[in-house]
Amino acid sequence: MSFSITEMSAEHIPFIALLEKECFSEPWSEASLTEELTNPDSHFLVADCGEVAGYIGVQEICGEAYITNVAVFDNHRKKGIGRALLKTAADGAKSRGCEFITLEVRVSNAAAVSLYESEGFEKVGIRKNFYASPTEDGAIYTKYFSKEVSE
Repeated sequence: MSFSITEMSAEHIPFIALLEKECFSEPWSEASLTEELTNPDSHFLVADCGEVAGYIGVQEICGEAYITNVAVFDNHRKKGIGRALLKTAADGAKSRGCEFITLEVRVSNAAAVSLYESEGFEKVGIRKNFYASPTEDGAIYTKYFSKEVSE
C-alpha cells in the first residue's frame, strides 16, 4: 500500500475527528484540532493514501516533544502507517532540536507498546489511573535522542 506523510491541514480535520472518536474514549473535537493548525508549538502529521489513513500529533516546548495522539483507522492497520508516522514525528522533533520525544499509552495496548519499543522508546514510568472509560494506568515511554549514535 502506498501512502505519504504530510502536514495536517484544514481539509483533514473532519476525518481526524472521526478517527479520534473511533479510537479514544475522550476524543479531540474538530475545534481543538483546528486550533493546532495555528499553534507554532504543534506539529500534526497525516498519513494519506488517497484518504486519511492515520495521524500523529506532537507538541514541542523547551526542547521536549510530547506525542498527544497517534491513531490509524482500523482498515489501514498493520500496513506500516503507525510506524511511519512515529518515525517522521520523531525525526522532525530531533531536527528541531528536541532532546527527547515522549508519550503515554494504555498499559493494556500491547500492539502500541511493541511498536514504541521497536522504535527505541523506553518505559520510564507509570501514571496511575491516567485513562478513563475504562480507568487504566498509562505507561510513559520516551525516546532520548542524545542516546542515538550520530551519523
